[in-house]
Amino acid sequence: MAPFEKETFRMWLQLMSVAGALMVLAAYGLNQGGVWRELHAGYLALNIVGSLMLGVVAIADQRAGFILLEFAWAALGLIGVARAIRCKQQH
Repeated sequence: MAPFEKETFRMWLQLMSVAGALMVLAAYGLNQGGVWRELHAGYLALNIVGSLMLGVVAIADQRAGFILLEFAWAALGLIGVARAIRCKQQH
């Protein structure tokens, strides 16, 4: 990869990591503030998408611990989606 391309790639990774972190933090803040509950679609979406973005950055940076953390976080979010769907079907 040419130096310019490598620098551009690194910049995009940085932007992706900040956006992903802001998504996860926004979901958590809205949950803690009582705006969203843990099965709210927005809460789940921000958590899943944000953690997947952070997982991609962790793969690019070859950070095994963060790869595990972020993809586990996304998987737990998908469990929340399944719970939300079940709750909706029961009501």
